[in-house]
Parts: sequence; structure tokens; C-alpha cells
Amino acid sequence: MKAIYFLLLFSLIFSGCSTKIVQKHSLKTKNSTSLALYDEYKRWYKTPYKYGGVSKDGVDCSGFVQSVYRNAFGVRIPRTTKEQSKIGYLISKNSTDSGDVLLFKTGYDSFHSAIYLEDGNFIHSSSKYGVMISNLNNPYWKRTYWQSRRVLNLN
Repeated sequence: MKAIYFLLLFSLIFSGCSTKIVQKHSLKTKNSTSLALYDEYKRWYKTPYKYGGVSKDGVDCSGFVQSVYRNAFGVRIPRTTKEQSKIGYLISKNSTDSGDVLLFKTGYDSFHSAIYLEDGNFIHSSSKYGVMISNLNNPYWKRTYWQSRRVLNLN
């Protein structure tokens, strides 16, 4: 009987750990840019959203993009999404590559910025979930996609 209780307790402990939701993404990294971005993502993962924030205590979308560019590539870019929409040069959605800045028009006068990873995936600071990976094929992101910007030829 003790053995049954032990097995039951053991399985409850380990099944409780498995309820934690963890985003898993295949690392099909094709280049050093993707590797650097995945490293930054791991550092920032689940950092909560905070309007105007630029730290692990809380970060907004443009602060996240600015921080990742500085940390991963040593590149300084503007702080706001509107200003980030003017950097580098415009590229087509089909030409988007690792490290490109993605911009979304999420409302009449509201915007969102992110960084493209690969295979339709991008990293960003979501106002609901914090730093996470999303996909351009999601209906919301398809609908609100505005433009892609190539800041540097990093690849």
C-alpha cells in the first residue's frame, strides 16, 4: 500500500510540473542572426508588458525591439514604434528575413513593432502575454501587418 501511495505522490508531483505552459519552437536556425535572436528571446521570455518599460521588470513592444537590437547586434535604433517605422528601408513581406523589424497597425493611431525570426515566427512584447513568439499566419497579425523594415544586412 505504501508503494501505491508513493507512486501516486510521485506522479502527482511530476504531472504538476508538466502543467506549466512553455513555448517550444524548433530551432531551424539558418544563420547567426537567428541564433542571436533566439538567445535574446530566452533572456526576455515571459517578461511582462509595461507601457514605456525597457527592463526585465516590464517592457513594451518598441522598447523590446530597441533593447534586442542593442544587445544582440550593437545597433542603436529609435525608441518608439513610429520612429522605428522610418529606419532602414522598406522591404516586401515576402522578402522578410531574420532580424528585420515588423510593424503592425493595430488601431487608428496605434502601432506595434516586433523582430522577425524565421518561418513566419517573430518575437515581440505582447500587451497580454509579455515577451513571446507569434506567427504572421495568425489571423490577427495577418490583418494588422503594416510593413517590414531592413535595418541592416545582418545575414
